[in-house]
Amino acid sequence: MVVELGWCSMLACERGLKLRSQYADGVKMPTTISIVVAFVGLFFSILCKADGGVPTKGFEHLALTPPRGWNSYNSFSWIVSEKEFLDNAKFVSEHLLKFGYEYVVVDFLWYRKLEPDASVWSSGHDVIDQWGRPVPDPGRWPSSRDGRGFARVAEQVHAMGLKFGIHVMRGISTAAVQANTPILGAKGSPDTKSGRPWLAADIAVPGTECKWMTCCFMGIDASSEGGRAFVKSLYDQYASWGVDFIKHDCVFGVPDLRISEIELVSKSIAEAGRPMVYSLSPGVQATPEIGSKVSNMANMYRVTADDWDTWSDLETHFDVARDFAAAGMIGAPSERGRSWPDLDMLPLGWLTDPGPHRWCNLSPAEQHTQVSLWAMAKSPLMYGGDLRAIDNATLSLITNPWILDINAHSVDNLELQSTPSHTSSKSSRFGLSDCKDEIPRRWSLRSVRHSQDANQVCWTSTASSERRWRKGEELPLKCLHWTPFASGSQVANTSSRMGFIASPPELHGCLAPVVLGISNTEVQQPSMQNVECSSEEPNQLWHLTAEGRLRNEHTGLCAIVVEEGERIWVARHSSDQVYYMAFFNLGSTATHMAVGIDTVIRRFVPSTKIIDVSSGSNPHRRVMLADNTDLICKAFDVWNQHDLGVVGNSVGALVEGHGVAVYILTCTTSL
Repeated sequence: MVVELGWCSMLACERGLKLRSQYADGVKMPTTISIVVAFVGLFFSILCKADGGVPTKGFEHLALTPPRGWNSYNSFSWIVSEKEFLDNAKFVSEHLLKFGYEYVVVDFLWYRKLEPDASVWSSGHDVIDQWGRPVPDPGRWPSSRDGRGFARVAEQVHAMGLKFGIHVMRGISTAAVQANTPILGAKGSPDTKSGRPWLAADIAVPGTECKWMTCCFMGIDASSEGGRAFVKSLYDQYASWGVDFIKHDCVFGVPDLRISEIELVSKSIAEAGRPMVYSLSPGVQATPEIGSKVSNMANMYRVTADDWDTWSDLETHFDVARDFAAAGMIGAPSERGRSWPDLDMLPLGWLTDPGPHRWCNLSPAEQHTQVSLWAMAKSPLMYGGDLRAIDNATLSLITNPWILDINAHSVDNLELQSTPSHTSSKSSRFGLSDCKDEIPRRWSLRSVRHSQDANQVCWTSTASSERRWRKGEELPLKCLHWTPFASGSQVANTSSRMGFIASPPELHGCLAPVVLGISNTEVQQPSMQNVECSSEEPNQLWHLTAEGRLRNEHTGLCAIVVEEGERIWVARHSSDQVYYMAFFNLGSTATHMAVGIDTVIRRFVPSTKIIDVSSGSNPHRRVMLADNTDLICKAFDVWNQHDLGVVGNSVGALVEGHGVAVYILTCTTSL
C-alpha cells in the first residue's frame, strides 16, 4: 500500500502546490476551494512524509538477474550515429532479445558535434540546452532536432521490445560553466544580498575535473540547492525521453570516487518516477570495500578499468572477480532490486578503439574464457562489437543457453581453488598493485660475483618466474639488474634501496609503470613497459622497502610477480543437486585439470559424507547425503555440448592454453 501511495502522494503534493500558485500575489482564494486545498494538502503531506516523497514502485524489481544488452563503445567509440545505433538495436531485437539481451546503450559523448577538430579530449564541441544540460548532437541524431532529445529514438527502441540506455558523465560540463547557464528549478539564491538565481558557476567545483577528460567535465557541490536542482533537472529530462538505463561515468573507482553524487543521482532517478537501471563506471582499482559503499544505490558498478581484446587485459579480471565473489557482493540486494559487480563490456566481434575497424584480437579459446568468467562471476553481459558484422561463431558464443543460464540463475558463485600450472614451464606476469599489507613482500637485493649484473633485485619464488609480455614473448624475470640511484654529487651505494630496474638484456631498456587503456588518459589499468633508461624520468625510480616491497616512487604502486596457473570456479543452481564447474587455464600451454566431485558438492552441502570403497587398483569414493542416500552424478560439457554420462570420483579435462572447460554436474539419488 505504501508503494502505491508513493506515486499518488508525490503527484498530489505537486498538484497542490500548483493550485496554490494560481492564487498568489494577494489574490484571495474562494472559501470552498481554500478548505478543499487545505484538507488535501494536510492529507497528502502526511503521505509525502510516510513515503519520503520518493516513488519506489517498480524499482524493487530492477536487475534481478545481471542485465544484458549491447553498448556502442567498443564498436564506435564516441561517434555512433542514430542510424548505426538503430541498426544494431534492430539486430538485438531480432536475434538476441530471446536470449535475454534487452538493453541498447548509447555510450559517451552523444552530445559532441562530429567536427574536424573534435575528439574525446577536445572542448568547445558539446551541445547543451538553455539550462546547461547535454542534448544529442543533431548532426548525428537528426530526430533530436525538434527539441525532444532522445525521445524519438527511445520510442523506436521500445517499439522493438527493447529498453533504451545512455552514458552520462559526472558533474557538469565545462560548456555549461563557461556559458554560466541558469539552473532549472533551483530555489532561493546563492547570494542573499543580490538575490540572483543559481547559475552553473555556483555549483561547479574547480579542481574536481574528471581525471580522464579534464577538459570537459567537473564535479558539482551535491549538497547545495543549485547542485541538487541541476541533477534533478537532468534525470527528469532523461525520464521524459524514455530512458531505461543510465551508465554514470567518472564517479566510481579509486581516482574518481564520488559517493555524494552517486547518492544524489540515485535519489533523483527515483524521484523522476521512471524505473532506470543505474550503472557506475569506470571502476579503476575497485575493491569490495568500495563496492559495499555503492551497492545499495546502484544496479551495476564496474570493478575494473576498461577491458579490451588482449589477454593481458582479460587476465587481470580473475583476481578482481574472485575478490568480489568472496566478499558476497554478487547479486547483493539493494533499494533498486539487485546489484552486480561489472567486469565491463565484452570486446568481441567487429571493433574499433578508436581507429580502423578490426576483428577481435582474442583467440577463440580466450574468447570462450572471457564469456565463461563473465558467466561464472555473474557479470552483466553487454556485447560491444558492431552487430551488423557479427559472425556465426561469435553469435553462438554469446547465446550459448547453458552459459546464459549460469549467468542468470546460478548461486553461491566463487573461485574454489587457484594453483600453479602443472606444466614444467610455468609463466607469470610482472605487474603492479597498490601497496597494501596483503601484497607479498618478496623482493630482495643480491650481489652476484663474476657477473655483468653485479647487483640484482630478485623476486623470491619457488617457481621460475617469467612474464608473458603484451607482444607475446615469454621472458625470464626472476632476477633483474639493479642500478643504484645517486643524487647530485652523492656516490651510488651498491646496497642502496633506491634504484632503477633494467629490462631483460634482449630488450635493452628499463622497466617503468605505464597506464594502459584509452591513450592519453591518466585513469586506466597500470602495467609495466620497457622504456629507454633515463635517470631523469621519475617513473623509473624504485624503492626497495625494508619490508621487501618494491615501490615505484612516481605512482605509489608496488611491483609484483603473479604466477599464472589454474583457476577453478564453482556454483550451484537453486536446486542443490545441480552444480557448475569452470576450469580456467591461465598458462600458455595445455594442462590437465580436474576436481573431485566430493570437493564440489561438500562446498555447498557440508553434511555430505564421503565413503572410501576402493578395492585394489580401483580407487573409488561414494558420495552420500546425510541420510546415507547415494548421490549419482552425470556431467555435461557445455562448450562441446557433449554428455559425459555418469562420472565417478572426479571431473576433468585437458584445457588448452588460455582456455576453459565448463561442466554441469547433475546429481540425483537414483538413475
